[in-house]
Amino acid sequence: MQDLNDLYYFVQVVDNGGFAPAGRALGVPKSKLSRRVAILEERLGVRLLQRSTRRFAVTEIGRTYYEHCKAMLVEAEAAQEVIDASRAEPRGVIRMSCPIALLHAHVGGMLADFMKECPHISIYLDATNRRVDVVSEAIDIAIRVRPPPLQDSDLVMRVLSN
Repeated sequence: MQDLNDLYYFVQVVDNGGFAPAGRALGVPKSKLSRRVAILEERLGVRLLQRSTRRFAVTEIGRTYYEHCKAMLVEAEAAQEVIDASRAEPRGVIRMSCPIALLHAHVGGMLADFMKECPHISIYLDATNRRVDVVSEAIDIAIRVRPPPLQDSDLVMRVLSN
């Protein structure tokens, strides 16, 4: 498996026009960048950069590889932004089951308040008095009027009120 850090370092070296400027921008020793790019070139079996003490140039294959690496890094950053956004504000679907009488008496008002607070969460509500199988029906939350404990189950039960 390719070490994606090597691709990142390679892109930074090209973007900054050399090992020393990239090292300064990243706060990483230029020797580390040079070593990581050399390992990358060895693993790929091609020369990505022509370098000497006075000159730095990207080879033709290096330019093509750079464009692909840059695109991958943009996608990786976009993927991270999706995760960050999902952590910043709750979103998704909650599948819930609740007895009809309890829904009308208490839960309905709570759900309305919750939906105002968390507009990016959709609630799929199964208002039913029948016993549900939370695993096979993919129910996230099942509110029931019953005494604990659950029989032979790995599920978690919380008492909401006595």
